[in-house]
Amino acid sequence: MNQSGSRRSWLAAVFLLVTNMIDGVVTADSSYVGVTACTQCHADQVQAWRGSHHDLAMQKATEATVLGDFNNAEFTHFGVTSRFYTEGERFYVNTEGPDGRLADFEIKYTFGIHPLQQYLVEFDGGRLQALSVAWDSRPQELGGQKWFHLYPDEQITPDDSLHWTGLNQNWNYMCAECHSTNLRRNYDPKSNTYDTTWSELNVACEACHGPALKHVEWAKEADREEKNAYGLIVDISRSGQWLIDEQTGIAKNLSRSSSQQIETCARCHSRRIVLSEEYQHGRPLINTYRPQILLEDLYHADGQIQDEVYVYGSFVQSKMFEKGVICTDCHDPHTLELKAQGNALCNRCHLADKFDSPEHHFHQQGGEAAQCVACHMPARLYMVNDSRRDHSFRVPRPDLSEQMNAPDVCTDCHHGRRAKWAADVIRDRTDRNNRPVHYGVAIQAGRSGSLDAETQLIRLAQNPELPGIVRATGATLLGNYLSPLSIQTIAGLLQDKDPLVRVNAVSALEGLEPKLRLRLASGLLDDPETAVKIEAANLLADVPGELMNSNQRLAFGEAIDAYIEVQENNADRPESWTNLGNLYLRLGNAEKAMLQYEHAIDLDPAYTPAYVNLADSYRSQKQDAEAERVLVEAIAEMPEQASLRHSYALLLIRQNKLKQAMKELKRAVELDPRNVRFRYVYGVALSSVGDLNNAITELESANAIYPADRDVLVALVNFHQQNGDLASARRYAQDLVTRAPWDRNAKALLKRLAK
Repeated sequence: MNQSGSRRSWLAAVFLLVTNMIDGVVTADSSYVGVTACTQCHADQVQAWRGSHHDLAMQKATEATVLGDFNNAEFTHFGVTSRFYTEGERFYVNTEGPDGRLADFEIKYTFGIHPLQQYLVEFDGGRLQALSVAWDSRPQELGGQKWFHLYPDEQITPDDSLHWTGLNQNWNYMCAECHSTNLRRNYDPKSNTYDTTWSELNVACEACHGPALKHVEWAKEADREEKNAYGLIVDISRSGQWLIDEQTGIAKNLSRSSSQQIETCARCHSRRIVLSEEYQHGRPLINTYRPQILLEDLYHADGQIQDEVYVYGSFVQSKMFEKGVICTDCHDPHTLELKAQGNALCNRCHLADKFDSPEHHFHQQGGEAAQCVACHMPARLYMVNDSRRDHSFRVPRPDLSEQMNAPDVCTDCHHGRRAKWAADVIRDRTDRNNRPVHYGVAIQAGRSGSLDAETQLIRLAQNPELPGIVRATGATLLGNYLSPLSIQTIAGLLQDKDPLVRVNAVSALEGLEPKLRLRLASGLLDDPETAVKIEAANLLADVPGELMNSNQRLAFGEAIDAYIEVQENNADRPESWTNLGNLYLRLGNAEKAMLQYEHAIDLDPAYTPAYVNLADSYRSQKQDAEAERVLVEAIAEMPEQASLRHSYALLLIRQNKLKQAMKELKRAVELDPRNVRFRYVYGVALSSVGDLNNAITELESANAIYPADRDVLVALVNFHQQNGDLASARRYAQDLVTRAPWDRNAKALLKRLAK
């Protein structure tokens, strides 16, 4: 046997040893060699990793790994008592199952370690489900060492997707990828089953560095130094060189840091949409994921964390990211611990004499309030007891917090004070009287529908000094204010060098007519980034084929195939089937669309968009009776879902059943009072039956929620004019002109009313 063959045999033996040591299903991917192979040359790094949150991310449930009290301990939540016990060496819970009855379930794995530990139960079809009753692993003196429910104020019933046996507590999709190494979900949509595999049960060396087979082969080469072939796909060890600038007191990066490390960490430490299971180590994140932007339910308007967003989206907003700071400048990559404690960590790059002093932080030296993180990294609790810090490292802006509807870190501690008080203190103690306008002001304007939102968002999206995630957010919000000016801005953003900006600029064009969409976005059908390409394909799905030239049709076909592949990769989610249904509906294939919606409903009977779209598909096929059946049955199961009521009302209007429709429209508004579209439709319907006063009341409520809605403004002008209130009509006409200064019709209307 030649030397190369001997090496391969040795590697195969090592790999076999590793896989035999792991209790569970492992992948046959031999390019992953396991921790044992790494230990031979990197013993210190492996030793540092042992016991880390990555090492303990997921473990077989044993006496050594289970932290919770399984000595017949009981915990009651909304009348359901769960009992935790053991039989021999196995761990069990007696709790409410998917049928609503108490039953015994074996704990297969532990999930996480601190400040809480969850437990996984195996079901048929390869599913692992995460219990919603978790163990608080903090010391007792800190409130820990007890069972608690992750939704303490909610009664989660078995028909809820948040129930521990439900879709949104499924480990295979929701959690697995970031708690194990080289994980493959292997979901089969035909049988609705998983055959999930992994190379290592926890987050081990190759989860970050990539498969190490070639690296180990290189390490065995006698002449490896001459070959200069390191072999690892990802080397995340290198950082820039930093030197304190004595004038500013802040370190400067003397050599450009690689973004590869941040992109590697972001794979799991980000809120993102999965595009492909075929993750490519060392490649940009957006190759296989689409990072989420500053969406309203995820971030506050100024970018502060709101929902669980896992660091990356915060960090890329920061000045530190802009200046070249990377994760391991603060965190040890193997122990995951901070490289220093308290202000000592920050003082490594920020001169203590200048920043770690009462002159800078305005608090007693050495106290808790004098900690840098207290003001620049406010924490938020997730999963009841897990405190996580905002990594945007922002300067507090109490002068803008109320305007941006964002938390103010000053008054979070100084209870009973107003943000204005904090702003005055900062102004009086510093020279910060002319601080720059924060991008959160424009984002809040876009979210709330301010009359000048479009102007603010155009400035934001076009500002090259702002982080890409912020500009991408501005591009998306501009989609609500499409005008000649904003369309021109979005057209420019389609060519932006940042793919996150490009993909969100594409999605902003949905409201345009097909020919214009084709002219603007066809060039992105062969964009190098899958996220951009498939968004362009989806945007152009309803463009008539005869409008495309041969090259465009070819690119469109390939991009559509890629879009379908992404949805099929996430076929264990109802959103993906609904996306496919929407695609086929836009392609003119209503029958195929309906099959996708029905599959989405089968996966999650509580997923309301699938019902609404399925009913719409039936309507498009002139099958109103079937559309009504779908909505009536859905409302019977989910009577509190406003979108179902609204959709049913529109169907009733088309059937000329106005009295019944009015009841459903009113109920939709009651269930979702801040939905401007629901109020607008209800207001117009009230007008159509002669109830002009109540119509105006509904529309004025809608206007108060979202002042820039053009349909609402036009209706208010017309209704007030009909009601003889010309002063109010003129006021709303003026708002219409302010909202759309490019609109000649609005100006002409205002001019007529002024006479």
